[in-house]
Amino acid sequence: MTETKDKVKIKLGGMTCASCALKIENKLKNMPGVNKSVVNFANEEATVEYETDKTNYQEFDKAIRDLGYKASLAKMDLKVIEEITEENFKNLVEDVKNLSAVNDLRGNYPAKKLFIEFNELKASENEIYSLVKKFGYDIEKSAGAIDKEIEEHQKEMKYRLRILVSSLIFTLIITPISWFVPESFARNFLLFFLAIANYSIAGTFFLNGAIKSLKNKSTNMDVLVALGTTTALVYSILTTFFIEGTTFYEAMSMILSFLLIGKYFEHKTKGQTSEAIKKLIGLQAKTATVLKDGEEIEIPIEEIEVGDTIVVRPGEKIPVDGRVVKGKTKIDESMITGESKYVKKKSEDEVIGATVNQTGLIHIKAEKIGKETLLHQIIDFVKEAQTKKAAKQQLADKVSNYFVPIVVLIATLAFLYWFFIAGIGLEQSLLVFTSVVVISCPCALGLAIPTAVMVGTGKGAENGILLKGGDSLEAINGVNIVVFDKTGTLTVGKPKVSAIITEQELNGDGIDEKELLFYAGSAEMGSEHSLGQAIIEEANQKGLKLLSPETFDAIPGKGIFAEIDGSKVIIGNDKLMAENNIQLKDFEKKYKELQDQGKTSILVSVNHKVKGIIGISDKIKEQAPYALKKLREMGLDLYMITGDNEQTAISIGNELNFDKKHILAEVLPNDKAMKIKELQESKTDKTVGMVGDGINDAPALAQADVGIAIGSGTDIAIETADIVLMRGDLRNVVSAINLSKKTYKKMITNLFWAFIYNLIGIPIAAGLLYTLTGFFLPPYLAAVFMASSSVSVVTNALFLRRYDPRTQQQIQEEKLLNEEKVIDPICGMEIVPSQSIEYEYEGEKYYFCNPSCEKEFKGNPEKYKDYEHIDPKLMHKETEETKEAENVTDPVCGMVGNPGDWIEYEHKGEHYYFCNQSCLTKFKNNPKQYLNSNGKNFKSKKKSDENMIKVLKCQECNYIEELPKHCGKPMHIEGESLVCWMGPQCGEQNIPEHHGKPMQVVEQ
Repeated sequence: MTETKDKVKIKLGGMTCASCALKIENKLKNMPGVNKSVVNFANEEATVEYETDKTNYQEFDKAIRDLGYKASLAKMDLKVIEEITEENFKNLVEDVKNLSAVNDLRGNYPAKKLFIEFNELKASENEIYSLVKKFGYDIEKSAGAIDKEIEEHQKEMKYRLRILVSSLIFTLIITPISWFVPESFARNFLLFFLAIANYSIAGTFFLNGAIKSLKNKSTNMDVLVALGTTTALVYSILTTFFIEGTTFYEAMSMILSFLLIGKYFEHKTKGQTSEAIKKLIGLQAKTATVLKDGEEIEIPIEEIEVGDTIVVRPGEKIPVDGRVVKGKTKIDESMITGESKYVKKKSEDEVIGATVNQTGLIHIKAEKIGKETLLHQIIDFVKEAQTKKAAKQQLADKVSNYFVPIVVLIATLAFLYWFFIAGIGLEQSLLVFTSVVVISCPCALGLAIPTAVMVGTGKGAENGILLKGGDSLEAINGVNIVVFDKTGTLTVGKPKVSAIITEQELNGDGIDEKELLFYAGSAEMGSEHSLGQAIIEEANQKGLKLLSPETFDAIPGKGIFAEIDGSKVIIGNDKLMAENNIQLKDFEKKYKELQDQGKTSILVSVNHKVKGIIGISDKIKEQAPYALKKLREMGLDLYMITGDNEQTAISIGNELNFDKKHILAEVLPNDKAMKIKELQESKTDKTVGMVGDGINDAPALAQADVGIAIGSGTDIAIETADIVLMRGDLRNVVSAINLSKKTYKKMITNLFWAFIYNLIGIPIAAGLLYTLTGFFLPPYLAAVFMASSSVSVVTNALFLRRYDPRTQQQIQEEKLLNEEKVIDPICGMEIVPSQSIEYEYEGEKYYFCNPSCEKEFKGNPEKYKDYEHIDPKLMHKETEETKEAENVTDPVCGMVGNPGDWIEYEHKGEHYYFCNQSCLTKFKNNPKQYLNSNGKNFKSKKKSDENMIKVLKCQECNYIEELPKHCGKPMHIEGESLVCWMGPQCGEQNIPEHHGKPMQVVEQ
């Protein structure tokens, strides 16, 4: 069956206030075949969803133009850059016209140009380029959609500026003549001539819009301005030629000039609200170097095809999403993910289009192009977000709908009161009428919320935080419960086997470690679960040859059944074993011990007998404790949800300070949404946010009042959540909530001031203060207030661009990364001055990574003061005092040193020592992470250990090699990398491989 639904985004022109936007929206909404229409006054766009068999864009275009406004689709210009006959050019024009996404096309043969209008929701400009290219001609993009948009905006700004300057010139002539030249017919006739000229240029700017609006039986801001200025002009003409009285030519001219100044700056600042989208579009590379038959060829990005091999040199942008197939490098992904640190990339790693290659030459294979790339998904997401209305926008729309008729009624009643009841005369009564209609501003109401949403969503995109729109922003502001999925959200999401307990180990005979891994690994070959993959990876590292299961059956949340080489294998938790009448026996105690340690414990049964336990650990994310602490400081109730058994969940929950009642354990994947619903219904006024994987946790994210999806790489399920975080840093949850609250605050303050301005301004213009002060508001001052109101609303929203939503920790980290580094004259380490020990000698400042280096320098400064000309690694020699002292080990970076020179810190009655403040800060944030690492006693290192050295050993052939050195000392293992003894910020590299596998660090 043919799909009959479609969607189109229309660029609008000629709108002056929110009532214009509402008029277009209602007109489109009521057309046959239209399912939904949304008009955004701030970015002057309409999005229409419709049935293709009932209506089309041409109908929408006609309806909008009939209302007196401009309508167009996205535009781009293409140029044929080869010789082409006029006949062939005409054929090309017809072929391009027939493309489904192309709405209108104009060809210019002498210039060899195609001027295209297209539906950007159907195809991007890159896709249009590729489709046109397929007709067999060499073409180039002479102007893209964003270029055309900027060009249109600049044209409009020039047009408005011409009218404004013309009006100002007339006003600067009319006003002094009116104020300082004695009244006479000649004076008034000159003013009449100048005012008519001014009105014909500047007045018609508003008058034309008013006439069109009234023709369509509606009202807008143009009606108010036209009514006020025309009243002043007509009365002045009457007093010039027919009746006695004072002329108001200067009032009319000043009203027009002040309003045009306001509209000019309003239009200019409105253009800045979409700056973030323009920046995102500007990130894209223009060309790429592609390998074709072993030769490098530079082509436009639009010509890249999936599967192409692209060469990217240091300093160049990654043109499209892909995967590294050759080389290794570091990439700056900050423009997409907000990650300030460069990200290491090696063969088979994903790369994101528009990010910048920094250090190495790499070859990448193109996997996603055009609208499929992550950058285009982000752009579409932000554009869509800016069209979604907040609930409070509905209130502003309703007020705008009735605003102008109510204002005209108030102005008329004020005139009638002052003329007939108060008896102040016709001239003053007309001035009151003019002031009321001029001061009233429906624009501020229409701009209050959309401008804040546009700037807020754009600011989020700059920081790797995608906000779905005004309605989501309102919901986020009310969140008081946040539920975190455990795996991949609170933890790294890369589980690894950390303990194996076998039958042989417990009883002295039976299955050993390799046999246990063979059965477990082979059984898990039928599973895609991350725990199963961890077992398979461990088995592969041991060199085991696994078999595919003969039969396989997965029981969600419990385990698996499989048949391996004729043996029946059951892998899972204690409940699965109990259901199958399999007793744990000697393994029961060990099973609970592993759970108490926070490990996911998996029982392995072969032929209905438990043969062993495999413990799997997933490291807690480094930023998790800090992020959770900041969220608790906001007054939020935090929950953790996991499929792990209760004991394991409690162990991990305790590490992250979750209340026991807030740990939701043994929740099957399909039941997470139900748990969210239970929390929503447990108490009134509870708004629940859910943080999880955008793919696996989609039902729970959808059920939550606010779903926050954490993405990674290019596969991000953008549609599943209200907020999408482009990287897994949990501190971005804090940043997202901060930004949402700040944006919501701007929405409310804008709306508040828009209402207050009118509520105060209109009564004052109507003469409220006259009885107390004898003061009537002159029409030209009313025009100043009206012009400034909408400008102030937009400017207030633009202040959001200055706001940094990141946490203090994130800001400090980036500051340190960008801070110019200096060299420690003792160990040669590159260090940041603000995080180092400073010492002045002979008028020069020297910086040290720790007290030991400072002490060494002070002992013989003459030796080290010219460190820039000496190899620092050859300079460092331990003093006799250092050698004889009992050394200690820093639990964070692993550095060994003299406790007398280090920072001492007491934790649970034990004393620990740190080489610098940075290590101490990390320890304080998460002590358990460093105290439990590899079972080491970090408090002290005995002399008996000093003869042992650490080396790299091959797992296959026992080949030994020395650990690489950094800053003069061997590196140590941290996670999956080797890092400098002063920490990863100083130096980090991959663990060397032997026989295709990472080597192990052992002592000998």
